[in-house]
Amino acid sequence: MLLFTPGPTSVPQNVRNAMSDETMHHRTPEFEAIFEKTRTHLFKLFKTDEVIMLASSGTGAMEAAVINLCHNTLLSINSGKFGERFGKIARAHSLNSIEIKNEWDTPATVEEVESALTQNPKIDAIAIQISESAGGLRHSVEAIAAAAKKINPEIMIIADGITAVGVEAIDVTNIDALLAGSQKALMLPPGLSLLGLSNAAIEKTGSGKGYYLNLASEIKKQKENTTAYTAATTLIIGLLEVLETIEAEGGVDALYAKTALRAEAVREALKALGLHIYPKNPALSMTTIDDENASEIRKLLKEAYGVNVAGGQDHLKGKIFRINQMGLIHDYEMSWVVNAVELALDKLGRRTYDGTANKIFNEITFQIGN
Repeated sequence: MLLFTPGPTSVPQNVRNAMSDETMHHRTPEFEAIFEKTRTHLFKLFKTDEVIMLASSGTGAMEAAVINLCHNTLLSINSGKFGERFGKIARAHSLNSIEIKNEWDTPATVEEVESALTQNPKIDAIAIQISESAGGLRHSVEAIAAAAKKINPEIMIIADGITAVGVEAIDVTNIDALLAGSQKALMLPPGLSLLGLSNAAIEKTGSGKGYYLNLASEIKKQKENTTAYTAATTLIIGLLEVLETIEAEGGVDALYAKTALRAEAVREALKALGLHIYPKNPALSMTTIDDENASEIRKLLKEAYGVNVAGGQDHLKGKIFRINQMGLIHDYEMSWVVNAVELALDKLGRRTYDGTANKIFNEITFQIGN
């Protein structure tokens, strides 16, 4: 079965091999050496002033960022399930919460954010997805962050990069917390989250808030190449293998270029089949198709062609399907995915199979790519 859901993504064999070695104790010089190497790679990836690792899913990083960096009012951008989650986290901690809510195919605008900040001067943090995976859209986070900092230079910008870090270059100039999760472009099992922090964010954490998700205590310990609490040793060993593999295959810039090309090839191949791209501004991490036969297509992909893609949630359940484009994906696997979609459409009587998807995918991948 080819796993092409936008998280968890497929874990490469060499990474699985690295994680299958003997269990290592986290309070040893041997593991501290691995931790230090991993941090060195993460600074190259995040390009932030500090990077920390938490034994949690991505939601743990979201909650840690909110409770440590928002002291009064959070402005959250809700264009999907995960943008909605930021507001829920704020309310769970009795923080004031203001929301900009759009349909799941519609990114937030700079003007919407500027208006909210002007009307609500107590907003001290903004939480936004770079890639909102519920619908596969890309927010213009960098432009929004820059505009927000012009209005209030002290405001904290929390950018959920869980389906963006490792997918594309992110300008962190005006971002204070950049979040990532292990099970996305970092090609690991779930259970490890990461936060890239600005110096301004480190200063605002002060002594930190919370207990397990106290960023101040983690920053102090991780600078010493250890963790405040038990480290996710196996996942960190796997992460080092992932980051070293990326480096060996040309580095992150080569990965970004391959991902962008793959995203274009998939989108154009599926559009050539008459399918419609759902989000108004698609993310590079996935292609999302809205279609009346979305459930039937997913079922055929899995049962007839061995391809597992994701569906939609809430009001989009049964109305969309989402194909992952993150990570070190082989061209022949991605080619089979778009080919399988065309075969599924043929089985549904929508169009006669003629190899169009593969033709378009291969032309873009190999002619433009070369």
